[in-house]
Amino acid sequence: MLRRSVKKEPAGIQQNPLGDPKAFRGMSTTLKKLSQPEKKSDFLPSFSSGIGSFAVEVLKIIVIALAIIIPIRYFVLQPFYVKGASMEPNFHDNEYLIIDEISYRFHQPRRGDVVVLRNPHRPSEFFIKRIIGLPGERININDNRVSVTPVGSAVEYVLDESAYLNKTVLTAGHLTEFLADREYYVLGDNRPASLDSRSFGPIDRREIIGRTAVRAWPLYRMRTFGTPLISYQATSQ
Repeated sequence: MLRRSVKKEPAGIQQNPLGDPKAFRGMSTTLKKLSQPEKKSDFLPSFSSGIGSFAVEVLKIIVIALAIIIPIRYFVLQPFYVKGASMEPNFHDNEYLIIDEISYRFHQPRRGDVVVLRNPHRPSEFFIKRIIGLPGERININDNRVSVTPVGSAVEYVLDESAYLNKTVLTAGHLTEFLADREYYVLGDNRPASLDSRSFGPIDRREIIGRTAVRAWPLYRMRTFGTPLISYQATSQ
């Protein structure tokens, strides 16, 4: 009599708990449907849909970048090039400056600040000058020196501008100017070669674009700028 031999699994070898994979060839329709989403995820999208998704992502990046950059460009910081020699030796022709427009939303311009302003007679042109006189003051230029009479004071003070001017720099002119509420008096650091308030008069607050914050170019002259310390000395009057 023939007996069928039963093949035993070697000891220590675990059987597949799911059984013979061949048994799943006839899996139910329900199981096939459930497996479809996972099978599709194993494949990359088509070339056309991939390009479309890439274009959408690039567009999103551009929109977000513009939403950030444009407000900064027009309301916070602006770049300007120095043209001319009116601010030498502190600022030279073709230097690249970053102008801070937001600080003056929180405080008024200060004496000594280097600012970019519109040409009072040609609004499309811009000047870079230093603020010397503040609203309400009396400015007096005489004997190659600048003096101010502060608001509510009868004493005239000579400005010590050594923080940004060489002692050999002379301020030519002979004039007295009374500044209105929103008026500022500006001069170039290169006094002999500067077109400034001695020529076009005081400037209105709305003509000031912003304060010079950073010199970005050339790299070897890169630096930030604050308000210099200016001392006063009472005249002998």
